[in-house]
Amino acid sequence: MAVQTPITPEQDILRGCLKNLPRSVWGQTFASLAPHDSDLESHMKEVEVVKVKVKNMLLKSREELTDNIQFINLLCRLGVSYHFEDEIDEQLNHIFIILPKLLEDNDYDLCTLANLFRVLRQYGYKMTCDVFEKFKDGDGEFKEGIANDVKGILCLYEACFLAIRGEDILDEALTFTRKHLAILAENSSPHLQKFIRNSLMYPSHRTMERLDALHYISFYKEDESADETLLKFSKLDYNGLQLLYRKELALISKWWNDLNVVENIPYTRDRLVETYTWALGSVFEPQYSIARILVYKFIALVATMDDTYDSYGTIDEIRILTDALQRFTIHAGDELPEYIKFLYRVLFDFIEKNDSQVYSYKTTFVKEMIQELARSYQLERTWNTDRKAPSFDEYIKIGKVTGGYDGTAAAFLLGVENMGMNEISWIRNNPEIAVGSSLYLRLLNDIDGVLTDETNRGEFPKAVDCYTIQYGVSQDEAIKAIQKILENKWKEINEDLLKPNRVPRILLKYTLNYDRMSILFYQGTDLFTYGHNMKEHITSLFINPLPM
Repeated sequence: MAVQTPITPEQDILRGCLKNLPRSVWGQTFASLAPHDSDLESHMKEVEVVKVKVKNMLLKSREELTDNIQFINLLCRLGVSYHFEDEIDEQLNHIFIILPKLLEDNDYDLCTLANLFRVLRQYGYKMTCDVFEKFKDGDGEFKEGIANDVKGILCLYEACFLAIRGEDILDEALTFTRKHLAILAENSSPHLQKFIRNSLMYPSHRTMERLDALHYISFYKEDESADETLLKFSKLDYNGLQLLYRKELALISKWWNDLNVVENIPYTRDRLVETYTWALGSVFEPQYSIARILVYKFIALVATMDDTYDSYGTIDEIRILTDALQRFTIHAGDELPEYIKFLYRVLFDFIEKNDSQVYSYKTTFVKEMIQELARSYQLERTWNTDRKAPSFDEYIKIGKVTGGYDGTAAAFLLGVENMGMNEISWIRNNPEIAVGSSLYLRLLNDIDGVLTDETNRGEFPKAVDCYTIQYGVSQDEAIKAIQKILENKWKEINEDLLKPNRVPRILLKYTLNYDRMSILFYQGTDLFTYGHNMKEHITSLFINPLPM
């Protein structure tokens, strides 16, 4: 017999708040926007034709370092470098080997050095930041004369975000470039002014890759020196991927509608397009379509779990749900109320339908992540019910789980054939980049929650609460301290991106992208819950193609 537990007045308020959250602004928009396979194939053939020309341009650029780095930088910023990963890595490896002699024999300008630094770091090569010392004066300050070099200042600004621990010169450079870019923006053309201000808000290293490419294409097309072939290729590629994403959105719309989640669990946030955007931001390349869809499904189901644990289920109901998930057998959820029984079944079916004899260990990993999330969600709910904040250190320990990186990474691995036990072991050993990714989302979301309506919905404790209590500081001081922790996490993440690496670059990039999506969704406003604020981004990503 299904358990029935009384609902407290506080629980009733929480349920009411959750039910009153805005519904999806997209409805069934993407269910009917899938392109015909023939249209997609025709477009991709056109991409391949221009790709050959761009590859030849890349190979020719090797004749001169400045041309080579500038071209690779353009491929990265325009969002098309993924087509030439092997060629780029081979060229950068060669450059890195002879770099000391190159720097000794040439007096490169600020823009070239900053691009060289950023591109090498982006691909895992640890170029020293000492190359920027020559732009300082005798007092150890950056020379005011370089402030008039708009391109150089912009390139140095973007390079600063690849800093690792102990690189104080890049911290100084970031302060210097931010100040002067704000001034330069005021005195620049409308076109350049828009680009500078966008860069100040969305530095490339911390921005969703597809949106960063979109911003840069818009800037590059107005550049008098823009290469028409490269510009055409970037537009064709952007529009081709947009068609692929529409196809995937139509597929997941059918999956979500067939599950009938919204009718069976009406309190959950119905955020199909926003959830897919997160999955896309984590891995955008076309060859990872299966993995991207699995990541989407995992996030969609876990978000429903989160809503159940956070605000809707009673404490007794979620304890039984947690117990059932630890057993994860077909009848383990029989004692649950109908609405939670439905949730249990869709979670169980997700595991069962993606299981296989060859990759059963990957499915087991996904299942373990769901079980771990359930235990952690329950503990957080207990803290809320008892109105008792743990220590900040204990909160961080649980936040590493509820930040969700490990679970989505497990779903990603499930969809990639050539990754397996080595990558699972790497994730389970808690490398700094993985820990940082989960905590970045958790802490950023918590800061946002303190400043929005989540505190009014009774969601306690947040990281800010735990910090204020443990260290006896004000809320503002706690937020500043946590923001400093977040900045330090970025440096640890950047350090783990450097060679030698234990795992493929795509997994490292997936992990980095998890942070980028945390920023997109939770820096300033909760764009996942309040999806109407994502309308402009979603329209650009999935609906409006770039004019050719």
